[in-house]
Amino acid sequence: MEDIKTKIENLRETLRYHSDRYYNDDAPEIEDYEYDMMMRQLKDLEEKYPQYDTPDSPTKKVGGKADNSFESVVHTVRMESLQDAFSREEICDFDRRVQETVSSVFYVVEPKIDGLSVSLEYRDGLFVRGSTRGNGDVGEDVSGNLKVIHNIPLKLNKPIPFIEVRGEVYMPKKSFDKVVDRQLINGEKPFKNPRNAAAGSLRQKDSSVAAGRGLDIFVFNIQQIEGVELNSHKESLDFLKELGFNTVPFYTKVDSIDKALDEIDKIGEARGSLEFDIDGAVIKVDDFSQRVILGSTAKYPKWAVAFKYPPEEKQTKLVDIEIAVGRTGVLTPTAVLESVHLAGTTVSRATLHNQDFINEKGIGIGDIVTVRKAGDIIPEVLCVNEHNPDSVFKFPETCPSCGEKVIRENDEAAIRCINPECPAQLLRNLIHFCSRDAMDIEGLGPAIIETFVNAGMIKNTYDIYSLNPLEIANLEGFKETSANNIIKSVEDSKKNDLSKLIFALGIRHIGAKAGKLLSDHFKSMDAIMSATVDDILEIDGYGTIMAESVVNYFAGESAKELIQKLKEFGVNMNSTNVIEDERFAGMTFVLTGTLPTLKRSEASKIIESFGGKTSSSVSKKTTYVLAGEEAGSKLDKANQLGIEVIDEEKFMGMIK
Repeated sequence: MEDIKTKIENLRETLRYHSDRYYNDDAPEIEDYEYDMMMRQLKDLEEKYPQYDTPDSPTKKVGGKADNSFESVVHTVRMESLQDAFSREEICDFDRRVQETVSSVFYVVEPKIDGLSVSLEYRDGLFVRGSTRGNGDVGEDVSGNLKVIHNIPLKLNKPIPFIEVRGEVYMPKKSFDKVVDRQLINGEKPFKNPRNAAAGSLRQKDSSVAAGRGLDIFVFNIQQIEGVELNSHKESLDFLKELGFNTVPFYTKVDSIDKALDEIDKIGEARGSLEFDIDGAVIKVDDFSQRVILGSTAKYPKWAVAFKYPPEEKQTKLVDIEIAVGRTGVLTPTAVLESVHLAGTTVSRATLHNQDFINEKGIGIGDIVTVRKAGDIIPEVLCVNEHNPDSVFKFPETCPSCGEKVIRENDEAAIRCINPECPAQLLRNLIHFCSRDAMDIEGLGPAIIETFVNAGMIKNTYDIYSLNPLEIANLEGFKETSANNIIKSVEDSKKNDLSKLIFALGIRHIGAKAGKLLSDHFKSMDAIMSATVDDILEIDGYGTIMAESVVNYFAGESAKELIQKLKEFGVNMNSTNVIEDERFAGMTFVLTGTLPTLKRSEASKIIESFGGKTSSSVSKKTTYVLAGEEAGSKLDKANQLGIEVIDEEKFMGMIK
């Protein structure tokens, strides 16, 4: 029995870890199906051995926890999850349980959208708040990011006194493809699937990021309503359409479980051709009065069930392995496959990740492999079924783009080209250099940069500053006005703070925040270039790897040449961050809530101008929490830790 108890505890620990990765980090490490099977195994064990059941088991919990990056929202009506079913027999068992309690049952069958569940609240027909599901009881206020989603109405077609609806924010497949393409161009780790892309986008602090991700929503439930009486689910969906909501795209009312199963089959056959991702189909009791009689368990409503489709797998031949070079020089292998129809689309390529993955699976050209779409979207090679003994694939020792020797550092799985003049890296480096968080050169997007590179107008990063408006205007699709606008943006970028230039250089391990720390500490590019590892380690927030990366970058001749050329073109090489005095030196502020007169960004700049720094989370290292109206979980945590909380009036007194 001790073995059973250990097995249950191990399952719980594993499920908690993967739940946290899925719901709170938007970075799943296993497929939904594997997670569902583990959850099913745990539930069966808890039912068989009730002496080991506990109230904090993952089988009792809903979704993730509320992220303290946003203000907390307590849900008046609990946002429940659904009981999962994986076979026709389990669906029939659900019907049997329903029929034992109520009679003359009608069901509504609809697709289960794979996204992030949210609540939308309206008063007198106007949008007032939107929040995530969180753990079902407490979510996060993400109103700002929800407002920028085109299909979320800010004003309803009828002035209902109050209505709260539930929907699923998702990322259409076309939008997902564009986001992943941008991430790959910029050398970033791509989202694994549309669900995690949607969740990651909705949790952005800057709503303009969410606005640029192409998010959408399907509304599928009324949580609570005032002023209107509705009696059934189908009636409520029809009413939601009248109000202007984008409801689930198709839903069918049926009078038997056999017809419901037929609808599940139809949805399953169509899922590959849909423009959005689904991970199942939902069967709901239509009549609201019957739902009240059926009630809910601690976790699930008894009047609904979600059928989960198993991931589709097929075998095919691996005919070649291609190597691409990313912005940071990483060599990425891609399997070229004999085309196979999988989850509704034709698959001819699949990711192979890196050399370790290839070695682990024993993959070679000519092998017969099993392919699956991870999250029904990204094709991946699962295993080798028949190995070609004459082929064991090895990464090239030289870069396929420039021919220079490639390296693999001890602490990395990646093999990379470190030649900064590598042609394959040029385009990606240029796109990063001109991006918003870097030099922010408006008008020089990926497509235009590629046009200029192909025309021979840009061969190195510093060529951006020698662009000729006449040459631009002579290119097809360009006019004098657009050419002059680009040149103006290029000229304006010369005035940027040193921190933006450091980030724009694309130094490994150095992001925008690290670039600002470096700029604020050393004040000038010359000081940074002459700094030692020990000098850089004096910066709070820098570790050995980051410090060595900075020193190694500026030790290269190509980096020295680039900086010299940028100086000659008049690019600013100094920090423009003016320190009034050092009264906040060594202090860390956390801002929360709405301040009476200051924006958070304004308060942050003031703090930095007096030598302090800001953080997004409260910890023992926090000096002050600057709190305004509707301060939420950060204020609670400050009180728990005994951190001093100040308001704007006291803050203004501190800076006089």
